[in-house]
Amino acid sequence: MGIFLNPDTPSEAYKSIALTRFFVDKTWLIHDILESLRLDNQRYICITRPRRFGKTVMANMLGAFFGKTTGCSSLFEHLEISKSDYFHQYLCSSDIIYIDFSRIPEKCSSYEEYISRILSGLKEDLYQEFPSLVLNFKKSLWDILSTIFEKTQRKFVFIMDEWDAIFHLPFISSKKERMYLLFLKNLLKDQPYIQLAYMTGILPIAKYSDGSELNMFAEYNMATKEKFSSYFGFLNHEVDTLFSIYQKTTKKPKITREELQIWYDGYHTAAGDHIYNPKSIIHALSDNQLGCYWTGSGPYDEIFYYIQDNIDEIRDDFVWMISGEAVETKIQEYAATAKDLTTREQIYSAMVVYGLLTYEHQKVFIPNRELNELLLSALPENLVKK
Repeated sequence: MGIFLNPDTPSEAYKSIALTRFFVDKTWLIHDILESLRLDNQRYICITRPRRFGKTVMANMLGAFFGKTTGCSSLFEHLEISKSDYFHQYLCSSDIIYIDFSRIPEKCSSYEEYISRILSGLKEDLYQEFPSLVLNFKKSLWDILSTIFEKTQRKFVFIMDEWDAIFHLPFISSKKERMYLLFLKNLLKDQPYIQLAYMTGILPIAKYSDGSELNMFAEYNMATKEKFSSYFGFLNHEVDTLFSIYQKTTKKPKITREELQIWYDGYHTAAGDHIYNPKSIIHALSDNQLGCYWTGSGPYDEIFYYIQDNIDEIRDDFVWMISGEAVETKIQEYAATAKDLTTREQIYSAMVVYGLLTYEHQKVFIPNRELNELLLSALPENLVKK
């Protein structure tokens, strides 16, 4: 087992969650992905969601299911995916390459150092996995993978978490962004060794790629795409089940079901579902205390910077939203595709993507008390008070 090739990390991470009292079984996502693969040959899937909506949990789940790790059968045999016709065919069946792009080398200060960790690490893993093959590790990573495929016919399942994390690093310039997109294109696009490429992040590919680098991916966001929408976030009936467990297993429970809805509900999917922030639900029930568990940094700081520069235009809107009202606006495909947020619509589009606002019926609003508290504490005082 390597750092990137067939690692134990996804399986161990998913197992640690699957054994907890507040675990929610979302494994049928695997079936739906395999259906897309079989029926439509959709090998490239990118699912974007705000922070704390289970992206990494789902990535670990896929890595644990497909990966050739010990104990994966017992981990999934009692879960929903075990009812799928694909279960025995794909369980523990594949070589996986798992990359968490939010992890960086120690004291990393350049794109070259950042990407070198992935390139050199993967080459070392491949050398250990295929010692009998005559591989030239001076060649590019994609050429090495192509050679392995030609000699063995083995394909790889790529699972890539936080694909957009690199764009928030302080040393990444526009030139380095283009180099990174080219790296992903060369590694993934139309390569014969790809069995499946699954990618997650906060921002859609269109935010950074306006060309053909990654146009092979089918993208699924929360606001406009119905497919896969029920697998990210907790649905009402799932929160009902968790609340019942909480009442049975917590000494002197202090939280009511209604309070959970007020604090953490309010997000909407394109399929029409109301969903809860899963991370905050689990924290609140585990701690037996309501509170603001959603903390933001990085891209969220950027949002507040742009808001401060547009105070005159959006002051009235935020006064209304902080008081619980919705505001009519035109959202630009629910994503801030511009490099700079210069208009009211771009700012609100970005806030929907980041999960700071939700969108329904051509209106944006603050979804719940948790986000209301966060925005009150983070926004400039002169923006939320008249």
